[in-house]
Amino acid sequence: SRLMDLPTCELQRLGEIADLVTSVRLSHVRKEKLALALKNEDYIPKLLQLFQVCENAKNTEGLHLLFDIVRGILYLDKAILFEVMFSDQCILGVVGCLEYDPCLAQPGWHREFLTKTAKLQEVIPIRDPELRQKIRQTSRAQYIQAIILPNPSDFEEGFLSTLDSFISSSKEEILHELQKDGEFLPEVFAQLANEATAGEQRCELMRFFKEFCAFCFTLPDKRDELLQTLAKLGILPTLEMLMGMDGVQVRSAATDILSYLVEFSPAMVQEFVMQEAHQSENDTPLIIEVIKQMICSPNPEFGGDNQLMEILCALIDPEKMLAIASNLEIFEFLDIFYDRYIHVLTAPLLADTSEEWYEIGTAIVTELSVHWQYIIYFFVQLKALIFLVDNYQTAEILASVLELLSFCVERHKYHMKIYIINKDLLRRTLVLMKSKHKFLALCALRFMRRIIGLKDELYNRYITLGNLFEPVVNAVLDNRNRCNLLKSALMELFEFIQMEDVQFLIAHIVENFSDALESVKYIHTFQGLKTKYEQEKDRQNEKLS
Repeated sequence: SRLMDLPTCELQRLGEIADLVTSVRLSHVRKEKLALALKNEDYIPKLLQLFQVCENAKNTEGLHLLFDIVRGILYLDKAILFEVMFSDQCILGVVGCLEYDPCLAQPGWHREFLTKTAKLQEVIPIRDPELRQKIRQTSRAQYIQAIILPNPSDFEEGFLSTLDSFISSSKEEILHELQKDGEFLPEVFAQLANEATAGEQRCELMRFFKEFCAFCFTLPDKRDELLQTLAKLGILPTLEMLMGMDGVQVRSAATDILSYLVEFSPAMVQEFVMQEAHQSENDTPLIIEVIKQMICSPNPEFGGDNQLMEILCALIDPEKMLAIASNLEIFEFLDIFYDRYIHVLTAPLLADTSEEWYEIGTAIVTELSVHWQYIIYFFVQLKALIFLVDNYQTAEILASVLELLSFCVERHKYHMKIYIINKDLLRRTLVLMKSKHKFLALCALRFMRRIIGLKDELYNRYITLGNLFEPVVNAVLDNRNRCNLLKSALMELFEFIQMEDVQFLIAHIVENFSDALESVKYIHTFQGLKTKYEQEKDRQNEKLS
């Protein structure tokens, strides 16, 4: 069909051009016609020449109209125009027009950013000039996308989808060329593993490699090929080494990449972890590095505890291991995990939950001045008893540890039961019910709830023989006049015992704590437990009769 007629590219007709570009936005056919006309008449370079004239003459009105025109052309979302606008000849003119937004009091600095600040930094030298040019063009396209994209509420779904596709296809081309280069990725791994690599250079390499992996793993047809390549290059031993380094940025990027691998190829990571478990000469296996990062370096900038917990849960989940191992092999792996690794995970919990230390420390800190609290704090750190002052960072670490241990209670029933009873772990955990941080007290209670939820006779005997309901009942009494999440969780625990009719625990609670719970008789749950207890006692008496 006939192409659209364009106004002559002159200063006095900029208003007409702006109106034309704006008017076609709602018509798909007119957008197509306008895009073809702009391409065929080589119109964009002519507009950019007018931009130079307006800028030299400080023609503010013309510059504002050119901003609307260039942004409107970008909003046409046509690949044939992107090739022109993102070329070396046009790119600075395009971003120059975008500096003169009428809504801004002062022009932007896009050209200065692209020419002086945003320079292509080659962490590994790129030999192909066409590839280097493609990388530069893609980075500019991403920058323009960032500065022209309106607020999400201002545009419909799929807006600028062609620009998204243009950037994605360019990235695919770049990654394909990098993977074709047989020397590129091996050189990246060699420099990452080389102790002589400078810290800043290693950070740049990790930033690049993280972005490389993040994008490759979103491409299903490229993912398997990349995973095979990375496995051959020793990705997991390299990440293990990088996670043990001092640099926070390097460790953070290594954790992110490991998270991608766990998500997209869990079998590969689990197989590596299981092989390491059988190699006793490896002192710091990957699984230990993950635990250490979680309990020693809690830092919001570095991956985050949740990400590390997800990784660790995936690595020790027997159900996920079934894809690569038999039941016997999984059982043997768990034997090794509970023999060698779990003590690293529980170390902060066992160090910080000595009941007598907690009570003495709390009393001392209450009496001393702020200055002496400061001294006590460092004394406690040296003794690995940070919980003496109940600081927030320690509470977060312990909460993460308890979440993982609760996971183990459900997934490793046999091994975890032996470990809890041998270490008297539940008693140590319930010390945290006294914490001023309610989220930590909730985690401790949730750990006990998971154990009771199994309705295991050995666990129940362990709880009753150790009188482990005492701290729970004390928490009920402390919160009886409050309305909070901890009180609700406490009530739910007792309601579960009542509903499931766990007679062994019901008898223990009523016989040992009925007097203490008299003050909360308005809570029907405790009355229900007493009724259940009496009914069971009557049944037993009838049997004896």
